[in-house]
Amino acid sequence: MTRLKTGGEAIVSGLIANGVDTVFGLPGAQMYPLFDALAQNADSIRTVGARHEQACGYMAFGYGRSTGRVGVYSVVPGPGLLNTTAALATGWGCNTPMVCLTGQIPSAFIGKRRGHLHEIADQLGTLRSLVKWAERIERPADAPALVAEAFRQAQSGRPGPVALEMAWDAMAASEEVPAAAAAILEPGPKPDATAIAEAARLIRAAKCPIIMTGSGAQHASAEITRLAELTGAPVAAFRGGRGVTDEAGPWGLSSYAAFRLYEQCDLVIGIGTRLEMPTMRWANMMAVMTRLDGGRKLIRIDIDPQETTRLEADASIVADSAEGVAALVAALADHRAPDNRAAIERARAEAAEAIRVVQPEVDYLDVIRDVLPPDGLLVEELCQAGFASYFGYPVHRPRTYVSTGFQGTLGFGFQTALGVKVAHPDKPVVSITGDGGFLFGVQELATAVQYGIGLVTVVFNNEAYGNVRRDQEQRYGNRLIGADLVNPNFPALAKSFGLDGASVSSPEELRAVLASAIARGAPALIEVKVARGSEAAPWPFIHPVKAY
Repeated sequence: MTRLKTGGEAIVSGLIANGVDTVFGLPGAQMYPLFDALAQNADSIRTVGARHEQACGYMAFGYGRSTGRVGVYSVVPGPGLLNTTAALATGWGCNTPMVCLTGQIPSAFIGKRRGHLHEIADQLGTLRSLVKWAERIERPADAPALVAEAFRQAQSGRPGPVALEMAWDAMAASEEVPAAAAAILEPGPKPDATAIAEAARLIRAAKCPIIMTGSGAQHASAEITRLAELTGAPVAAFRGGRGVTDEAGPWGLSSYAAFRLYEQCDLVIGIGTRLEMPTMRWANMMAVMTRLDGGRKLIRIDIDPQETTRLEADASIVADSAEGVAALVAALADHRAPDNRAAIERARAEAAEAIRVVQPEVDYLDVIRDVLPPDGLLVEELCQAGFASYFGYPVHRPRTYVSTGFQGTLGFGFQTALGVKVAHPDKPVVSITGDGGFLFGVQELATAVQYGIGLVTVVFNNEAYGNVRRDQEQRYGNRLIGADLVNPNFPALAKSFGLDGASVSSPEELRAVLASAIARGAPALIEVKVARGSEAAPWPFIHPVKAY
């Protein structure tokens, strides 16, 4: 069955067929047909605007990262698209399913370099260098199938961001368009029986195994917890795999607590992870490791076959994490694991005591953890409290700790947290950010107010890019350049946007103000005043081997 539709209407029909309930976007001339179609389908899809294209991309990233569903955003081509590339790069690094919908100059001008509005050299080539897959929709009739393909690509195998562009004239044109259908996802590879048997053999021989999880393990919490019980192995993650197993439960550990067990470790079981901890954080990060050091054995479970070529493993299981772990659990049904619980608890207690020196960050994180319920969501940032949260903030549930991963995109946190809150309107969401990174997207306070996004943002104000300042002091003879900041009155700024704004100077002051803000459920900003240069360095617990 076909119907007469514009290119914009055809794209939106594809979004609806693929279950999209939210699009983050900033309209402009080339995108008018798409946004008009969104307006006509406002009962099916909510459109959340922004004050800068970058926020559209980051909100889609936050939506996808915290749900596992596809985050969708739309911006004008050329400079508008380029403003979102940091978010696309972050989504690529974090294996987050995203769909970017953008425009193009008129069809007849593509590749002519005449200087049409928003023209850039080879936009499609630029996109293909950044994302998992990108394509152009040439005519309205092609849109439903290409939208379905975009969703298939974003979610099949190793998830990631994808992009579709459509020329200005083609998006406005009308023709008979076939009915849209949902993407048919590729089934993952089935676990190889020989690889499972070899992995089970390695586990049976191990005395001190450790399970390490990444972003690819977030949906496999039940299976991995069972594997921990069967093997007696603690479960740890650096950023992306946190919360897969409750870090306050019997098997979950912080990254630093796991490091304290690593010297005795004889087997690492890596599940959906690039294994950044043992290959970079716990070793010389400048040395490219081809296998684990210390004679340790390695089992890898990953859906991406290319991942198994980047670090040599003793057993490689190419499969979806949940299916691969379930097969391994079945092969270990009669296994009697070594009792490592005393060692696990000792490492947990020793790590908790050791990190107390990271002040005042750890005390503030303790308060946030106390106030947030187990399923509350925290979005970190490239700031001192954010770095300390890598090891100093216990994560209890999957997808409740949102990180930028290895991209380290300063300024991502607040903008991403808006998308997280849109995706989880009934759960408390807290963004922790520094004064430097927050001002990358401060204008989105207006977005929070306009759309009633009840995010609570905690801004740690140390009047500096704190890490840069410390490095310049300690490693470059105290020659300070570009590190100190002059800031606005943050509570007054929040109030000028129509938010609740407050300022605190101690963890206990934060406790009451944060609890009240979460209870109100409205957008709020809380400034935490920290003396410049007073924060203890978190790096001894992130790079515990002196190799940085």
